[in-house]
Amino acid sequence: MKFTKMHGCGNDYVYFDCTKNEIKDESAAAKALSDRHFGIGGDGIIIIKKGKKAEFEMVMYNADGSRGAMCGNGIRCVAKYVYDHKLTDKTSISIESMGAVKYIDVAVENGEVKSARVDMGAPILESKKIPVLTDGERAVNVPITVDGREYKMTCVSMGNPHAVVFIENSPKEFPLEKIGPMFENNSVFPDRTNTEFIRVIDRKNLEMRVWERGSGETLACGTGACASAVAAILNGYADNDVTVHLLGGDLEISWSGNEDDSVFMTGPATTVFEGEIKL
Repeated sequence: MKFTKMHGCGNDYVYFDCTKNEIKDESAAAKALSDRHFGIGGDGIIIIKKGKKAEFEMVMYNADGSRGAMCGNGIRCVAKYVYDHKLTDKTSISIESMGAVKYIDVAVENGEVKSARVDMGAPILESKKIPVLTDGERAVNVPITVDGREYKMTCVSMGNPHAVVFIENSPKEFPLEKIGPMFENNSVFPDRTNTEFIRVIDRKNLEMRVWERGSGETLACGTGACASAVAAILNGYADNDVTVHLLGGDLEISWSGNEDDSVFMTGPATTVFEGEIKL
């Protein structure tokens, strides 16, 4: 199978064009190929298929072989892939993942996509739909005790669950490797969770590190950046347009503050290399 290694702000996946071919055991392939020592290396694999509800379908697997519902960085790369590989000549592209359709506008330079703006849809704030087990209808600035310490979290789903935690110091100093798995597997998250640790720099800038369920720490998380911006706006920490500074780069996030309105994410999409591997 031919593959393409791509990343969005360092959130890297191995991409396969399965509009004509198929991978028999996608989950096993994800685990084997994501291994950075014995495989190609990545945060998972993304398989591009013909869509039923949209022009294309994105099928995403995490590095542990579990299926992922949505990946903001990944969907930008899918849009770049289908345009650069001439599967479409449109600059406005519809892509579905787990039945949810997203709309992407790509910015083209010299015949190649450099960045993309994604309509990520409206955030899900109702606790039971995220899901998170809390007493209230929403989980905004609610306490959670992890490893003997009380944190305040705001939970948002962008098609996948996120727990956003605001901290005073830089996330680079935070013991993410220890605390991240404790959040991911906490009993209040029936489907596990992605966790973002955020420092508010000012009303237009957030600094973020993320622990992704099924993958561990990644250099960026598009849905996590969206969830973090939503959480910051809900808590009164940020304006409606913010830049989220991740370890792998920056994402521009925009949300009106109205729960029925879409969150928009703009960021780069980059091809690293292409190759062929025997599955």
